[in-house]
Amino acid sequence: MIEIQQISKTYNGKNGQVHAVKNVSLTIRKGEIFGMIGYSGAGKSTLLRMLNGLETPTDGEIVIDGVSISKSKASHLRKERQKIGMIFQHFNLLWSRTVLENILFPLEIAGVPKKQRVDRAKELVRLVGLEGRENAYPSELSGGQKQRVGIARALANEPKVLLCDEATSALDPETTDSILSLLTDINRGLGITIVLITHEMHVIQKICQRVAVMENGEVVELGAVLDVFTNPQQDITKKFVKQIKGSEEFVTELTRDASSNGNTKKLTFTQSHVQQPHISEAVKLFNIEINILNGKIVQTSEGSYGTLLVQMIGKTENIENAVSYLQSQQVEVEVV
Repeated sequence: MIEIQQISKTYNGKNGQVHAVKNVSLTIRKGEIFGMIGYSGAGKSTLLRMLNGLETPTDGEIVIDGVSISKSKASHLRKERQKIGMIFQHFNLLWSRTVLENILFPLEIAGVPKKQRVDRAKELVRLVGLEGRENAYPSELSGGQKQRVGIARALANEPKVLLCDEATSALDPETTDSILSLLTDINRGLGITIVLITHEMHVIQKICQRVAVMENGEVVELGAVLDVFTNPQQDITKKFVKQIKGSEEFVTELTRDASSNGNTKKLTFTQSHVQQPHISEAVKLFNIEINILNGKIVQTSEGSYGTLLVQMIGKTENIENAVSYLQSQQVEVEVV
C-alpha cells in the first residue's frame, strides 16, 4: 500500500544542514495500523508530512497505492491528497464553523454536490458518535469531541490512508482510549490503512500491528508490536517499553534481597502461553520452589504477553532442568 524508498529530508539551517530524516525505507501494508514512535526531533513528523506531500523528500521516493506522491506534479498531487486523510494533535478545526460545517468543508473544496456532501457529513457524525452535537461550535466541545470532529473531517473524502499526527497527546488517558478504540473500529469497518506517530508506547500497544522506532532521523528498530515489546533490541526501544512495564527500581530491590537465597530469573510468556500453568508444572516435576517476586500481563492489539520475576530455590541440577523445561515450553528465561 505504502512504499517508502530510501527517503531523506535535509534542511538548510543557520548552523549548516539539518538531516531530519536519513535514508528510511518502509513498507506499510494495506489495511494495517502502523505506528512510528520516537521522541521530539526523531524525524517522525517530517516523515509523516512527506507521506501526504506537505514536505518534499530531498532524496528517495514515496509511493501510495501505486502513485508516486513525492514525484507528482502539483495539480495531480492535490487530487491524490484527497485519498489521504490527516488527523492533527491540536484538532485544526475552523472555530467559526459548527461540527457539521467543519466536516462539510473538505467536501466543499472537492466540489461535491450539496445534498451528497450533507448526507456524507451526517453519516460521519453518526460514525464518530456525535449525534446531537451537529450544530455545536468547537468552543462548546470537549477535547475528545473536537478530535472526533477531526476524525470525521479526515474521513470525508473516503480516503484510503489515514495519517495521525500525535492525535491523542493532548487528551486525558480515558479520552485517549476512546479515540484509539474509534480508530480501531474505523480500521476494521472501513479497511483504511492507518499510520500514526506518537511518543507514547501505550498508543502503540493499544492499536498498532507493527511499529517503527525512530531516533535521530533513522528507523532503528522495526517489527511486530508483540515482538518489539517482548524482545526490544535498541536502548531507545527499551526506554519506550519501560513506559508500559513500569519502573524497574522496585524490581531491582527485590532482586537484591532475593539473590542471597536462590537463583533469580525473568520469565517472559507470549500469547497462549500466558494462560498455561508452566510454573506449577515446573515445581511439581523438578522438586523446586518458585517464589514470584513481581509480574505483569500486557495486552496488545496482536495478543498478550507476560513477565514474571521469580526466585528459584532448590538443587542446582533441578533448577537447570526446570529452566530447560520452561524454555521447551517457549518461555523465555533470562538470568537477572
